[in-house]
Amino acid sequence: MYQYGQYCPVARAAEILGDRWTLLIVRDLLTGTRYFNALKRGLPGISGTLLADRLRRLQDVGVVEKRSELKGRSTTEYLLTTAGSELRDVVHALLMWGAKWGFGEPRPEELDPILLLWWMRSRIHIDRLPAERIVVEFDFRGVENAVYWLMLTRKDVSVCLQHPGHDVDVVVTADLASFYEVWLGRLSYDDALRANQINVDALPALACDFPNWFAWSAAAEAVRAAMLDRDGERLAVSGGGTETCEPPLHLPND
Repeated sequence: MYQYGQYCPVARAAEILGDRWTLLIVRDLLTGTRYFNALKRGLPGISGTLLADRLRRLQDVGVVEKRSELKGRSTTEYLLTTAGSELRDVVHALLMWGAKWGFGEPRPEELDPILLLWWMRSRIHIDRLPAERIVVEFDFRGVENAVYWLMLTRKDVSVCLQHPGHDVDVVVTADLASFYEVWLGRLSYDDALRANQINVDALPALACDFPNWFAWSAAAEAVRAAMLDRDGERLAVSGGGTETCEPPLHLPND
């Protein structure tokens, strides 16, 4: 932990939160991630050793608590303390500022298809899924060998790096950068369809319902608001689908 040597609340807070990865760990804990392996999946650039070190430091300063339980096998959870939970407003303020002043087109090194699918997995409207299992194949253009699958049921959602062994119901072919922009609210789903940046091959009812299965990114609302504020232009709501389906679709809740 870097120490600034200044008797100042801002300096003390920066000493706790300023290390690389720390704020992103707090971000994911705030969104409900509790287990070590789940945290690591959501932070693909971090090593297990460094993640363990960051979690240990957050425990030492009273931001995180570690809880172990025995449920057939030992499980360890990482939970935010009261001090950690009060960082929600701090992270939200950074989100709003970043959306307005620091968020542009995605850089190539930021485009990780597996991370995107992991985010999508946690933002599913379970109640909007069909009763039967749905397998969605994603063929992302612009990334070598980037074909992955989401297996959706009302009980569980799985990211599959190998073919899951079931029939594929929906095939999504998309420019990865464009799909990221749709996910984050910089580009509307309908606009991406019209520009052939996203193509959905499925039975008409499934193709029509596909965008409504996702809540899209929790940051999308802030990104859209920032674009409106900065550019003074109205951006269509991501996933709206009103021009691609009849009757109009329900809008996902960000």
